[in-house]
Amino acid sequence: MFNSKVFAAEFIGTFALVFIAAGAGMVGAAPIAVALAYGFTLAVFAYAYGHISGAHLNPAVTFAFLLNQTLKWGQAIFYWIAQFLGAILAAWLLQTIAVSLGGTLEGGATTGLLTDKQPILAMVVEAILTFFLVNTILNTAVAGHGGKFAGWVAGTTLAVAVLGGGALTGASLNPARTFGPAIFTGPSFSNVYTYVIYLFGPLIGATLAVLVYNFLNGIDDEYEEESVAEAVPVKKVRKPAVRKPAKK
Repeated sequence: MFNSKVFAAEFIGTFALVFIAAGAGMVGAAPIAVALAYGFTLAVFAYAYGHISGAHLNPAVTFAFLLNQTLKWGQAIFYWIAQFLGAILAAWLLQTIAVSLGGTLEGGATTGLLTDKQPILAMVVEAILTFFLVNTILNTAVAGHGGKFAGWVAGTTLAVAVLGGGALTGASLNPARTFGPAIFTGPSFSNVYTYVIYLFGPLIGATLAVLVYNFLNGIDDEYEEESVAEAVPVKKVRKPAVRKPAKK
C-alpha cells in the first residue's frame, strides 16, 4: 500500500502549496495575488507530479478519489499523512521566518468574515467551493476531457474559488491547508466549528462532487433502452422455397 514516490510527491506538493499561498497571505499580498499563488502552484504541480500521485495536494481531493474507488483506504491514509506533514512543515518554516522578521503568521490563516459570526454558513461556503474544485478535477483529469490543459483548468478553478470566497472563509477548500498553519495561528483547535467549517465542509463538497460526477457520467435511460433492444434476439422469418422449373 505504501508508495514512497507517491508519498514524496504529495508531501512536496502540499508543502509548496501551503508555503507559497500562506506565505502570500502572511506578507499581506493583494487578494488576487493570493488567489494566483494558489492556482499557479496547483497547476504547476499537477504537471510536475500528476503522473506520480495525481497531485491531489488536498485531503478532500483524496477523499473524493477514495469515494470514486480510484484509491483504496490503505493508499488514502498515506496520502493524508504526506499532505498534513507537508502542510505542517511549511507552516513551521513560515512561522520561523515571520518571527525572525518580528511578525506573525496570522495573515496566512484561513479565516474570514463568516468564520466566527456564521460558522454554518461558512461550512456551506467551503463545501460549495470544494465542490467546484473537485468537480473540475473529476471531469477533466479523471474523465480525460481536459487533455493537456487539465492542470491549468484545476489551477484556474482554485484561483477563482479563492477570489470568490477568500473574504468569507479564507477559501481553504483543503483541511491540510487550514490545520497546518492553525498550529501556530488561527483558527482555534479548541473551537468545534473549526472542524465543522474546514474539515466537514470540504469533505461534504467532495462527496457531492463525486455524486454529481457519477450521475453525469453514468449510462442514461435512452442508452439503456437501446442496449436492451440490441440484446433481444430477433427471430428470422423463413422464406418459402422457390422451386426451379424442371429441365426438359
